[in-house]
Amino acid sequence: MVQRALRFFLVLAVIAAFVLPVAAQDATPEPVQPVEMGAEPLCDAPTGLSGSINIGVEFALSGAVSVYGLPQRDAVQLAIDQINAAGYVGEGVTLTPIFEDSAGDREQAISAMTRLLDQGVVAVIGPTLSSEMTAAGPVAQEAGVLVLGVSNTATGLKDVIGDFYFRASLPEAAVIPGTIAQATEALGLQNVGLLYGNDNEFTVSGYEVFAQALVDNGVSVVGEETFATGDVDFNAQLTNLINQSPDAIVVSALAAEATQIILQARALGYTGTIIGGNGFNSPAVLNQTGADSNGLIVGGAWNYFNPNPTPESVAFVNAFTAAYGYQPDQFAAQAYTGAWLVATAIRCSGSTDSAAIRDALGTVADFPTPLGVFSFDEAGEPVHAPIAQIVQDGAFVPLSTVIAANG
Repeated sequence: MVQRALRFFLVLAVIAAFVLPVAAQDATPEPVQPVEMGAEPLCDAPTGLSGSINIGVEFALSGAVSVYGLPQRDAVQLAIDQINAAGYVGEGVTLTPIFEDSAGDREQAISAMTRLLDQGVVAVIGPTLSSEMTAAGPVAQEAGVLVLGVSNTATGLKDVIGDFYFRASLPEAAVIPGTIAQATEALGLQNVGLLYGNDNEFTVSGYEVFAQALVDNGVSVVGEETFATGDVDFNAQLTNLINQSPDAIVVSALAAEATQIILQARALGYTGTIIGGNGFNSPAVLNQTGADSNGLIVGGAWNYFNPNPTPESVAFVNAFTAAYGYQPDQFAAQAYTGAWLVATAIRCSGSTDSAAIRDALGTVADFPTPLGVFSFDEAGEPVHAPIAQIVQDGAFVPLSTVIAANG
């Protein structure tokens, strides 16, 4: 146990040496020339469209999960401003976003979706949470309107919703296994404690993927604890896990609970590694936990400090920061990419018929985006490279860089 702890702190020292010069800068380094999205379109601009095309945008803009939804809203607005300025869907044709607040609530997500459909949208981006999508997605499916998830990561959503559902967000099953593998390599993990929300599609799905990934990497689970969405006291569960002396505590939670779990674990004297699911993947979690989040490991779809950013990522970061005065997070990058994907489907279909837009979206392949080269597979699932991250001094740092530096 002592040797593993020493190895953990050595890893943190290597991270600090790497990240401090980067974090001190005001903007992402630009080793590549920025390229605007849509600079290399997959198809010619249509000539048969005209006027304004309504696009529904449904995110959690209020409540605890607004830490995800507000950057998503800003990113979609930025993308649509760029799309319209470029005449990307045709000369004189504009996309008009209609925003609705799902508030992290299933019933409100259904109401918001219904309002969007009543306004004649040809596609909907969002809602934010997987639980919201399982509630509201079937409403769009019944109406025959394309809905694109840009932050849904639970398993099996298309089976629940249907063929009008796609997502631009990597599912936990595409991210967590690599994260656990890299964490096991970096820290020599042998046993962990598991903590997860048992009343939410996303957190349960994350738990299931974590459990299998730990088995696959030969890591034992010494204890499991659960909680419910909205809980604020995790001391009993954390005490039970800490008493088992795990090498790490693995958690599947949304941001509000994730924040308190980090703070309370540290207050109980736990100094080891915390490994989180996608719900931890927000700067708000880091801002609210401060130094207590150091050493947090989280898998993701995009990283601001990626040492090899795509040209599209550099352009996105520069444009987003200039427009809004703060740095984008993964959820913003996914939402921005999602808006461009919908615009590309409209462009390539040359139609405002949602079924035609859906069919065109399914053909997207090798599309350069901030997330990397993006494709949809035959099931409408996203295909691009994920990234494992570790937190140091308030920033998500690529874990692969740390492993390489640490030999």
